[in-house]
Amino acid sequence: MPSYRLLLEYDGTCYAGWQWQPDRTTVQGEVEHAVARVMGHAPISVVGSGRTDAGVHALGQVASFASPVERDLRNLRLGLNSMLPPDITCRDARRAPDGFDARMHAKRKLYRYRLLDGNRRSALRERFVAHEHVTLDVEAMARAAACLVGTHDFTSFRAAGSEVPTSVRTLFRVEVARVADEIVFELEGDGFLRAMVRIIVGTLVEVGRGRRSPQSLVTTLAAQDRAAAGRTAHAQGLCLVSVVYAGD
Repeated sequence: MPSYRLLLEYDGTCYAGWQWQPDRTTVQGEVEHAVARVMGHAPISVVGSGRTDAGVHALGQVASFASPVERDLRNLRLGLNSMLPPDITCRDARRAPDGFDARMHAKRKLYRYRLLDGNRRSALRERFVAHEHVTLDVEAMARAAACLVGTHDFTSFRAAGSEVPTSVRTLFRVEVARVADEIVFELEGDGFLRAMVRIIVGTLVEVGRGRRSPQSLVTTLAAQDRAAAGRTAHAQGLCLVSVVYAGD
């Protein structure tokens, strides 16, 4: 059957995450419903590159599906956007190699977390930018972030309920910087555990507040214990920016 690759953007505020759940509205559920209508076929399973949590957004989520029905790519994209709710958009649709799987074949992913600190707040960015009520030490957070680059066992930064064969992941870069009035965290890696980015950000914020030293993240990694890390940062600040595949 022909395989298709979709590039999706969504505001995750009103969704219980990507993954389909009974009796809850999810991004996957909405996309699968739209795909089935456009393809004129029975329900079609759509695979996402990652299972973003409730309230998490995406600028470059990649999804794949196979269908016995072929569609012109431009009409597929336009048709999906006519069926999808306004907070989910198909930015691109293309044919993919037979057997393409958006999750299994992903080589690296980039996540971005946006944060306002101190007395700054923004009503227009409330859905997309988290807020800390104190001014954070960005330099200290950047030093701490550098401790996470490389291949490590990230058990300390994995939420409960994550069923994976290994917690070893490679982070190619973890950067923290002030950009205009926001603090921006960028994490790029070969894969991420459940809530891993938000737990890392929450732990770095504790460094920024002076509650942990930058060097303490080495010990946190070595502990391989969720209790050793900080809190899970709020969902609204997180966005899946892009996913890279072989040949891209």
